Amino acid sequence: MKPRTKKDKRRTSSFSSSSSPARNSSVVPRATSLHDHELITEPTFDFEGVQITPELNNNYFNANPRSFPYSVKQQCWEKADKIKGRDPERWRRDYLGNLVFRKLTGCAGCLCHDYDHIVPFSKGGKSTLENCQVLQATANKSKGNRMEMSKADLIQKSSYCRVSGRDMDLLELSAYGNVRRGQDSGGCRIQ
Repeated sequence: MKPRTKKDKRRTSSFSSSSSPARNSSVVPRATSLHDHELITEPTFDFEGVQITPELNNNYFNANPRSFPYSVKQQCWEKADKIKGRDPERWRRDYLGNLVFRKLTGCAGCLCHDYDHIVPFSKGGKSTLENCQVLQATANKSKGNRMEMSKADLIQKSSYCRVSGRDMDLLELSAYGNVRRGQDSGGCRIQ
């Protein structure tokens, strides 16, 4: 029994269809639908016995995920150098001394950062705190999976940007809705 084509469509006022069993073992009884008062039958296929395994494309089930878990990213951020006068939850310096903003991850701007594997994952590096560093995204992309790049070479590959305190305030205001200073900002405090 071959599937019906558009030429084989039958006009009918009934919703019933032929209930003849399928001859091909991979084709089960036909599905039917009503389209503009025409009965259209299409073969459906049996996927019995097909299993989807979560290990194929889900880092949650892997023993060594390629990306860092959230808790490791939090601790890695805490390891990065603080910036005097700025909220350490929002601003840090990466391994190379570049200024990075917490909300900007994975983009290509000069304030954007990635969580970098010091020993690349492709070369056996683990996704652990000891193998994690905050690194400006541009420098991280230049580093790739190389381990032999010197700090000086990475600094040359970094995106340079000059950011004033006012610029930092505007970024914080747009991202968080307020501006927070670090505890070590000095100056007078209104009480």
